Amino acid sequence: MAKRQFKAESKRLLDLMVNSIYTHHEIFLREIISNASDACDKLCYRALTDQDVGLGRKDFKIEIKTDKTGRILTVSDNGIGMDKEDLESNLGVIASSGTFQFRQEVGDDAKNADVIGQFGVGFYSAFMVADHISVVTKKYGSDTAYLWQSSGADGYTVTECERESFGTDVIMHLRPDTDDEKFSEFLEGWRLQELVRKYSDYIRFPIRMEISKTRKKEDSPEDHPEYETYAEVETLNSMIPLWQRQKSKVKKEEYDKFYRDKFNDYAEPQRVIAVSAEGAVTYRALLFVPSQQPFNYYSKDFESGLQLYSNGVLIMEKCADLLPEHFRFVRGVVDSADLSLNISRELLQHDRQLKVIAANLDKKIRADLQKMMKDEPEEYAKFWKNFGRQLKFGVVSDYGAKKEELQDLLLFYSSTEKKPVSLADYISRMAEGQESIYYAAGETVEAIDRLPQLEALKDAGTEILYFTEDVDEFAAQALMTYQEKKFLSALSGEAAPKAESEEAPKETEEDDHKAVFDFVKEALGEQIKEVRASKILKSHPVCLTAGPGLSFEMEKYFAAVQPEQAPKAERILELNAAHPVFAALEKAVTEDPEKAKKYAALLFNQALLIAGLPLEDPSGYTDLVCELLV
Repeated sequence: MAKRQFKAESKRLLDLMVNSIYTHHEIFLREIISNASDACDKLCYRALTDQDVGLGRKDFKIEIKTDKTGRILTVSDNGIGMDKEDLESNLGVIASSGTFQFRQEVGDDAKNADVIGQFGVGFYSAFMVADHISVVTKKYGSDTAYLWQSSGADGYTVTECERESFGTDVIMHLRPDTDDEKFSEFLEGWRLQELVRKYSDYIRFPIRMEISKTRKKEDSPEDHPEYETYAEVETLNSMIPLWQRQKSKVKKEEYDKFYRDKFNDYAEPQRVIAVSAEGAVTYRALLFVPSQQPFNYYSKDFESGLQLYSNGVLIMEKCADLLPEHFRFVRGVVDSADLSLNISRELLQHDRQLKVIAANLDKKIRADLQKMMKDEPEEYAKFWKNFGRQLKFGVVSDYGAKKEELQDLLLFYSSTEKKPVSLADYISRMAEGQESIYYAAGETVEAIDRLPQLEALKDAGTEILYFTEDVDEFAAQALMTYQEKKFLSALSGEAAPKAESEEAPKETEEDDHKAVFDFVKEALGEQIKEVRASKILKSHPVCLTAGPGLSFEMEKYFAAVQPEQAPKAERILELNAAHPVFAALEKAVTEDPEKAKKYAALLFNQALLIAGLPLEDPSGYTDLVCELLV
């Protein structure tokens, strides 16, 4: 029979197919299996109204066979099959989709048949790995079978042939191996099993293949056992997605096993969130909050995103657009038939559906975390230890766009409760008349707890939140207020307890000791911006506070990430005018100005050490201490 030409710019389209449209060659098996599934679904749908079909859903199957010697890979189904006209319209015209036509014909009823194809190009993806393809097919209700053959862009032939029953065989002769491509891997049983489980595990019909196995021979001695190889046909796919079942009917053990197997985690998940949504976009999702932080979570190697399926067929391994950045630790799957896929079914044509799904998942995750915080505080504490930092990043990112959604999920260590607490809990314990949420930043809880600036607040029974992560102060700046209470650093000069400041006002001390403050400022020069009487010190002589805008912990952060351009916080030296050391300084200013300069340098360096800031001249400081001791 004369060779026919494709009814499109076949050479150009096939070249695109092999070189451009698909990212990975392995995708071809997903496409061929999806076509087989569609064929089964079409006949299954017909069986609902045609009793003569005589088949139920359990009777349909897809088979994979290999012939390593002949380099032949065959995918067969017992679906509806094709006649000559179907072959001409579906395989003779690249980008003509029989499944798309089927959807149009049956309208809304197509939702009952999980057909997958849309564009009619999936079949031709096989030419990425095959240099010749034969299709043996027989349509249900027809007495004639046909053989379609093609080696690519030069055309195809259609001839009559023999096939015992309806269905289709796609017979692919694989290309020779090259240095760059090992096409023979698609003849290996283990590789085919891997691809089926990756892309087609939830196809609703069994995908069966003969698997080579090894077993101990009967009557083989125990001390010298002998083994034999045998073949057994196995179903490769699990067929029913766990997320399609009602959560109440799924055991915890099933969720745990699914999570461990799917996401290669040896630990069970901390939380399982099952979502079923209908509306603008219909989809199901199964989400997991890990019980431990991945070892590379805060590194550039960590990839976030959910697995995206369309009718049980894997479309994207990591769809990052489905998760907001602050919930990037969540793992799981999303399955929707409403996605507008592009021609390769690897990406989406439009992001509207993704945005709808992502916004809903954001709400579902947030609601589940709030429920855990309220009902299972100990579990939430474990979660917070793993991923709390990520939520703080979420507050800071995009100029605080998500701060109101995330603020109720935040925890910070409490000076009085000796554990992380929520902002709402802090507010509930605030003393009458307290106008601010007090916090103090430092490297560790222990280091913060020893800071002399906090002594007065702690003695007054004021609760202080300890910020020990570099993002904490940035989060407080982004929030600005919580329930109309502003955040105020307990290390600032404005953080004195109200009652105490009223009993012992410091304002007059500025005037009474102005000469001392002016002297110290002149002695230290540009190292400090200002010297003043402290309102927050109680039993310590000196401390260093930062000017507005940038704190010392922020300065340390910038010094770590961009040392050459790191900004510096303004340094304000605060002296406790009621301390004996101040009296000694004041006396030296009058009687021995040179010694007073040394006292000023000593106090400034001590303040730097208390603040955790580096000394410009450590050796000079030790020499100064030794000099003043003798």
